[in-house]
Amino acid sequence: MANDLVFYGKRIFFIGAHPDDIELGCGALISHITGKAELFCITLSDNQKNPLLQNLVSEHHQSMQTLGIDLEHVILKDFTTRRFQHERQEILESLFELNKKYRPDMVFTHTKADLHQDHSTVTMETLRAFRGISVFGFDVIRSSSGFFPNLLVKVEEKDVENKIAALSAYSTYRDKYYFSSEITRATLIRNGALAESHYAEGFDIFRMIASFGSLD
Repeated sequence: MANDLVFYGKRIFFIGAHPDDIELGCGALISHITGKAELFCITLSDNQKNPLLQNLVSEHHQSMQTLGIDLEHVILKDFTTRRFQHERQEILESLFELNKKYRPDMVFTHTKADLHQDHSTVTMETLRAFRGISVFGFDVIRSSSGFFPNLLVKVEEKDVENKIAALSAYSTYRDKYYFSSEITRATLIRNGALAESHYAEGFDIFRMIASFGSLD
């Protein structure tokens, strides 16, 4: 611990394209820092235009509550899934307004290694909307290619269990391989090995705004 970088933020944004993205990419980290900062989880599509996904909003709320997020801080937008590229400007303006209203200290969003068209649009508009703010990229395993984390945040066993429990709230996706508790735990163990720890959540560093302080 003495050699670890310790970072602080009073207000932190997590921005995903669809319900489940934030939990898949950041669930253990969110569990780890709940109560240590003001957390906002912002999802840009509620997927309610798809008749097969009508339970997704309630599942997302349940998942967020499992991680300890106040539902007043769970923001769901209604941009059209798989059409984000066509709504790019509107997404940028929505994110800009959230930045202006809340002024987060750091932001987590999709990695640039993500191939999903909606995810990549969210990444680029997040970087545009939150200039001068530290931004990190999380991995959604089903749609990424070549992701390798260069920021590893140590988490604990309880955070691993909370992430698994949060993902289990998605009955809609119970048969999807990337919701498997074994894959979730294995990924956190692998990242933990890179950090020489039991578990860690891994991220890209897009932009890190820092100042150096004396230990005196």
